[in-house]
Amino acid sequence: MHKTLELPDLLRLIDERSTAFRAAVAAAPRTDVRVPTCPEWTLFDLAEHLGGGDRFWAAVVGAGPADAPPAEATAARAALEAPRERDALLAWLAESTRLLLSALREAGPRNDCWTWWSALQSPRNSGGVARHRVQETAVHTYDAQLAVGAPEPLPAEVALDGVEEFLFTCCATPSAWPHEPTTFDFHAAEGRSWRLTVDGDGARSTRIPAPGATAGGEPDTAGAALHGTAGELVLFCYERIPAGSVRIEADAGLIDLLRAWEPEG
Repeated sequence: MHKTLELPDLLRLIDERSTAFRAAVAAAPRTDVRVPTCPEWTLFDLAEHLGGGDRFWAAVVGAGPADAPPAEATAARAALEAPRERDALLAWLAESTRLLLSALREAGPRNDCWTWWSALQSPRNSGGVARHRVQETAVHTYDAQLAVGAPEPLPAEVALDGVEEFLFTCCATPSAWPHEPTTFDFHAAEGRSWRLTVDGDGARSTRIPAPGATAGGEPDTAGAALHGTAGELVLFCYERIPAGSVRIEADAGLIDLLRAWEPEG
């Protein structure tokens, strides 16, 4: 049974992952250590990115319905400079999280706002922002933990929602798939599965029975199927772990085509 995370759950998870991120920054020998999964960034750069993202999305949510992000939020993000001293940086990160949580709490779960993603499967509203920020924060917390040599698995509650959130938000598009139509199945070891279909109408995902489930029968064989824990699937989707970290069945070459695809719009 899929549990739908409500806004209080999402706010709690953003807070928990943000706290874990700050703990990784506090534990680092220096804030200029490199981040292996974001090799162009130091830990400071990652912290500035995450905190700046919290502040940006707080402004976007606070602005309400719009066809573009608020100009002042875009300008502020472009000119962003987080404090370099560690204690000041940690305080700045905590305030960034507070601003985001406050904006989301005040807006509630269904207040429309600008988002960069298509409205096909993820709502363009404050609830959609909250759901995506959970994943942004969780993946960047993994990045930070890896940088200090102490990576932890994504919490199960985060990861189980994360596979679907990635498929619904980052993959859904009306842009035509430039290859032969096919499907990709994602099977989490925790007993949840999803199918991503790509064809001339774009990309869209749906929940499907997990392998071995009897209700509704098994879906047709997919062009490629990925198996792993939910956390592994999320990290694979965000290209944090290599293909060998999950089990791939059928045509593994399709995964390369999917990762290389850059839909228009």
